[in-house]
Amino acid sequence: MAIDYKKLQNGSDIRGVLIDIPGGRPVDLTEESVSNIGAAFALYAAKKLNKSIGDVRIGIGRDSRLDGDKLVSWLISGITLTGASAFDGGMASTPAMFMCCVNELRFDAGIMATASHLPMERNGMKFFIGAPEGEDEALGGLEKQDISAILEMAQKAEFTCAKTCGRIEKTDIMTPYIEGLKTKILASLGESADAKPFAGMRIVVDAGNGAGGFFATRLLAPLGADITGSRFLEPDGRFPNHQPNPENEEAMNSIVEAVETSNAQLGIIFDTDVDRAGAVLPNAGGGAIALDRNRLIALMTAILEKEYGKITIVTDSITSTGLADFISELGCRHHRFKRGYRNVINEAKRLMSEGENAIFAMETSGHGALFENYFLDDGAYIIVKILVEFVRAARRGETLADLISTLAEPVESTEVRMNVNTEEFAAYTEKVLEKVKAHFAEKEGFFLVEPNFEGVRVGADKSRGDGWFLIRRSLHDPLMPTNLESNSEGGVKKLAQALDEALCEFDLLDTEGLKKLIR
Repeated sequence: MAIDYKKLQNGSDIRGVLIDIPGGRPVDLTEESVSNIGAAFALYAAKKLNKSIGDVRIGIGRDSRLDGDKLVSWLISGITLTGASAFDGGMASTPAMFMCCVNELRFDAGIMATASHLPMERNGMKFFIGAPEGEDEALGGLEKQDISAILEMAQKAEFTCAKTCGRIEKTDIMTPYIEGLKTKILASLGESADAKPFAGMRIVVDAGNGAGGFFATRLLAPLGADITGSRFLEPDGRFPNHQPNPENEEAMNSIVEAVETSNAQLGIIFDTDVDRAGAVLPNAGGGAIALDRNRLIALMTAILEKEYGKITIVTDSITSTGLADFISELGCRHHRFKRGYRNVINEAKRLMSEGENAIFAMETSGHGALFENYFLDDGAYIIVKILVEFVRAARRGETLADLISTLAEPVESTEVRMNVNTEEFAAYTEKVLEKVKAHFAEKEGFFLVEPNFEGVRVGADKSRGDGWFLIRRSLHDPLMPTNLESNSEGGVKKLAQALDEALCEFDLLDTEGLKKLIR
């Protein structure tokens, strides 16, 4: 089967199928396609770095996925074919694969073999490039246009074998990364290198059988934490217990249960490759409370405001009104932008370049990035910031929950994903958005929320739904995800009914999800 390499692109990543399962999608991450991608990336990195291909050193890591080692071996084959050298780091995290380009390892580039939280048969790649010759700042994660160029090169496969293939070596990528996190914690708390700042504290981790188990065993425990009650730390690419995904309800229920049953003071959850995170706190009235989505952004804002003062927080488009008010009450500015972690990060970088103190960007999915950490979306680093404040708060006789006690939660909130049943979905969804915007611009009790950078966001007064909805186009699929939030019981039903009426003429849009909210 001929493979269309363009279809392997997923924004700024590559994703495809590695394992053939009954009834599944055809395998497109083959030995040929992956080797070609490895070769293309090596050549692309050499050009970006202004280096001879024979001098390029590329680190490679993988998450716990089945056959991830096979994908790595194919990448190595393509890389070394060009004359570049490959360094196999084994099990790693995505943030560690960036850091190996800037810490003492100083690789020229890094590749992480991962498909994040997707099912076990899927896999993919994320790419990083270090600093060009004569420069100090790493180029960082690749953008969409970079991936497009690499896939075009890989499809053509016009590679010349080097006279001498690059060397292949095993390397330890995780130890320098973990030591960096440890140093950050100790320095932030003013502790010595042999201190145990988490002594007497029970902190549990749910790694979902992904690559994040190291955080409990190699970071928290050596710093004194009691990690009894942690779950699924062992890598297992079948993901037999739940999705390794902080957005997944079953996964969040698991870490909440772990906190409750072990009487932990803090719970931590990561996605498969540890670039996303969530947390859980015990509730003073019993049970536990999940720090995900708006709550996690609110907590990070409160922590950073203590450290940096008045800052700008860049988030994706679906954050709540309560979060916006919370950020404003802290004296900070909330800049609500688009979905997509690269979108929020790049927007923060743009604002920084214009002189605005936009040092933090975070998506409700758990992707968070800080200026102080290369604007790298690193779930472990986000948790490190939380852990430092966790200790500081304990020393003050306070809790992390105190920092977000004024965050207003919506009474009702939900998401509906409406399928678009036409191959011309881009043009069709544009017409849908135009109609929604025109309809509610003139409708009594409703108003368009501006500024707005994605889809159409509509607010409603108390009698019409007491909240808002956002209808937008999916980044990659023929879908129109719609988020609805209300401050009153029954408000989401009113919002859904009003939107359903506006969409009545669009028979190729599946509005059954809205209708279920109305019934």
